[in-house]
Amino acid sequence: MRISAILALLFVSSSLRAADDGYVPMFNGKDLSGWVNVNCHPDTFYVKDGMIITTGKPTGFLRTEKQYENFEMEFEWMHVEKTKMANSGLFVWGDPIPAQGSGYTRGIEVQVLINYKPADGWATSHGDIFSIWGARCKPDRPHHKGIERCLPSEERVKGAGEWNHYKVIGNNGAIKLHVNGKEVSGVTECNPRKGYLALESEGVECRFRNLKIKELPGTNPTASQTADVAKDFKNVYTGLDLSNFEPDEGHEGHWVPSDWKLRYDGRSEGTPGSLYLKGEQADFELIVDWMLPAKKAKDDKSRRAALILREQPDYMLTLSVGSDGRMIVCEDVDEASKFLVDQQVEAPVGKFNRTVASLKGGKLNVTLNGKVVVENLPLKKLPAKGEAALMDTRTEVDFANLFVRPLK
Repeated sequence: MRISAILALLFVSSSLRAADDGYVPMFNGKDLSGWVNVNCHPDTFYVKDGMIITTGKPTGFLRTEKQYENFEMEFEWMHVEKTKMANSGLFVWGDPIPAQGSGYTRGIEVQVLINYKPADGWATSHGDIFSIWGARCKPDRPHHKGIERCLPSEERVKGAGEWNHYKVIGNNGAIKLHVNGKEVSGVTECNPRKGYLALESEGVECRFRNLKIKELPGTNPTASQTADVAKDFKNVYTGLDLSNFEPDEGHEGHWVPSDWKLRYDGRSEGTPGSLYLKGEQADFELIVDWMLPAKKAKDDKSRRAALILREQPDYMLTLSVGSDGRMIVCEDVDEASKFLVDQQVEAPVGKFNRTVASLKGGKLNVTLNGKVVVENLPLKKLPAKGEAALMDTRTEVDFANLFVRPLK
């Protein structure tokens, strides 16, 4: 009896040690606690039957609330599309919001893809790893086109309706991918090598389950090797509708959701009709990407993209940038206009530019494509709060990545 009891105790202890492998769940099977829907519609990512499911629309991503450095992560994924290319992915070490001019984050992507086999073999459906939107990495095997993409050593991904198992190991700037039990691809010298993990939405339904992670000891990444830290920005454009906006009456059809882009067709008639954020803003910071489409020189007559930063019945503060490269900040008070800023900037047409503007303590700050343009500009007549909007300038403009956060 005594020997049997000891053997039983040893067996139980061994089983407990085997189960206690250091992994913790990343998904509770019930809701999206621990995750942040960065730039998608509230219904794009949802939970059903112990799975995280993305509809694929719009383009965007669901990231972790916390950053990770070194880790081992395991999960299963399944596409349901049987014939057409079905795409998704895991973003590793990403930033908290999309890269400029993209619906995706800067980071390293671990491909989740089926039904794709291009003739020139530049990509596969079986576990590619590659850098996106300004991140860097070195493939374990050089790519035949010289790009930062590691093609898998063999084909192991199953097709539609079948679950695939991924094990992703990220350590000291290197990522190794195991597909259905075997390592097939890897990259090194990644930058960033600390950041958020994210699930991708890209056009089609994809399902994820059994997500778990084990954190490994840190290896001291520098600030330049670390992704940006989240700053409580709220996405105000869902990619599918204008639910967070109020267009001027009669101008509804001119502001058109187009996946991660929001397009203004420039064809409003009658009085201008801007697109207002719902609710008034006090001190706040706004991020917005915008692009004036490239046109022939003869058609390029100082077209402008513009924002209303604060509006009250007797006051309006606007910021605009034209195809002529002029940034103008204008304050309208009591029917009189005052140009507060009028200077040349680098804002190419045909490409997305990023404006970050903040109003705090009666002062305006503006950066354009990462460069400071306006710094602590005092606004003596600025109301304490007011409406903000994308402004109707009677010219075609694409907007994207609209984020707002209050400043206290």
